[in-house]
Amino acid sequence: MKLTEQMMAQVEGQKEKMGELLLEHTSLSKEQLDEALKVQEESGMLIGEILLKKNFIHPHDIIKVICHQVNIPYVNDIKVQDIDPNLTMDIPINYAKHNEILPILETDYSVSIVVSDPFNFDTINDVREIFKKEVIIMVAPPLKIQDAINRVYEKADRNLVNTLEDEFDESLDLDGPMDILDAGADEAPVIRFVNSIIFRAVKENASDIHIEPYEKETIYRFRVNGVMNEILRQPLKTHSAVSARIKVMAKLDIAEKRLPQDGRIKIKIAGKDVDIRLSTVPIQNGERIVMRVLQKTNKAPQLEDQGFHGKVLQDLHELSQRKHGVLYVCGPTGSGKTTTLFAILGRINSPDKMIITVEDPVEYEIDGVSQIQVNHKIDLSFARALRSIVRQDPDIIMVGETRDLETAQMAIEASLTGHFVLSTIHTNDASSAPNRLIDMGVQPFLIASSLSGVLAQRLIQTLCDHCKEPHELEEHELKILGIKRVPSDATIYKAVGCPKCNYKGYAGRTAVTELLMMTDEIRPLILDKADAGTVKKMAVSQGMITLRQDAILKVFNGRTSLEEVVRVINDEGDERDDGDEEAMVLPPQ
Repeated sequence: MKLTEQMMAQVEGQKEKMGELLLEHTSLSKEQLDEALKVQEESGMLIGEILLKKNFIHPHDIIKVICHQVNIPYVNDIKVQDIDPNLTMDIPINYAKHNEILPILETDYSVSIVVSDPFNFDTINDVREIFKKEVIIMVAPPLKIQDAINRVYEKADRNLVNTLEDEFDESLDLDGPMDILDAGADEAPVIRFVNSIIFRAVKENASDIHIEPYEKETIYRFRVNGVMNEILRQPLKTHSAVSARIKVMAKLDIAEKRLPQDGRIKIKIAGKDVDIRLSTVPIQNGERIVMRVLQKTNKAPQLEDQGFHGKVLQDLHELSQRKHGVLYVCGPTGSGKTTTLFAILGRINSPDKMIITVEDPVEYEIDGVSQIQVNHKIDLSFARALRSIVRQDPDIIMVGETRDLETAQMAIEASLTGHFVLSTIHTNDASSAPNRLIDMGVQPFLIASSLSGVLAQRLIQTLCDHCKEPHELEEHELKILGIKRVPSDATIYKAVGCPKCNYKGYAGRTAVTELLMMTDEIRPLILDKADAGTVKKMAVSQGMITLRQDAILKVFNGRTSLEEVVRVINDEGDERDDGDEEAMVLPPQ
């Protein structure tokens, strides 16, 4: 433990009384104190520094004596059994360990905490902000606090597991068979453990659960707001039972461990329908498991709430009013493509419109929209469903994903026969979508005549409004953004971290977008199979705001940080030489 200058000054200011207290409350002997006082007369060093340098006392011995001087209770034994684990719900364990702090008692007006450093005012203020109550301080040795933290947080996790079965739908089969090859697996604890992982993921709004077996242990990670976070580690010997339990819930073959498998788990947690898409692949030390967590809702999202603004929002509104054509939304997995499609559908959904969708899986259930669930077990694919949809006389068709030539051709043919089609496609940016369709085998003249627009997007974390701080960009940071100066009406912020955002500095996500509109100048480029760079340059010359430019605008607006732009928009470096900082105009506030 490092002693602060304030502590050392406290020791030096009352050294006569301090010596007596050290003799009374520590293992310091009279001879050692006399020797230290003699050294002090010769060197002029602080008495505390001398005692520590000679290893006569432990750093925390001085804390103990200071506590006696200023009437702060000092405890050597923390009664973990008397601490309510719910007190730790809003304090992350990593934060508690780093700052050596643990809440131990809460009343109507105060919360009592045990700390190793009574002068750590920032941490004490954090606790005051979390509980909104007076903070009463007690001090204990660091090792005692660390041990108590481990035991209290372990008890909190155990209590969570014990209450999980009440949260799950009674119709959910939680008592299926386990892997009979793992004779040491204790069924009930494994069931509760898997339930607790899923419950925690839903509680923390995680989009994905990753379970990764390595040489000696299995690592569990969540993807929250697009960022991977490790949550716990377990011995590798537990992985077989956990893997088998998850497969049972998804009705997969638990004996097959050599081939990848895909499945689905449908559960209800705290009254919410949760759909989990499961994927397993065999790796060196077992099966790697990824679960995509989808919380179903009947409420259609809004484009404005997702971060769409200005010209992009206006153009999307214009596209949604068209009677025919194809609108693609592109981006990597987890970039919010499906959410955007449903936000567009929500704008055009009305009693005079017939809308049919084919999805895998159905994420939003919306009144007035007929939704088809893909089922590969009975060969109900996107292409097969789309073939039948056209015969249902729809006005608008949404295809969850265009992943093959047959689906792409049928979507384009549907648009040419008077239907407006929305779909997603996996490309890095909007300008690459036409070439992707050509690579699939679609004829360029069909793309040029049917494509209405391509929207590319990413999801980027937004700064926490409670703790973000103004930040002046340095020269190298301006170069990273590809600009020469910051507009005079812009304020740049950086992430800090506070209890409100779980000390991450970010709260929520917003979309950064680019919308490629088909124009008379761009269609000939597609017919000539022009590369994506040529198409992009033409679109930019016609006013298209690129992904990088939209992200920079959100930095200027104080919505996100430079670090997030670098993390998310990491494939747009070729734009920096094309842009002009004078073109970076802030959208209306």
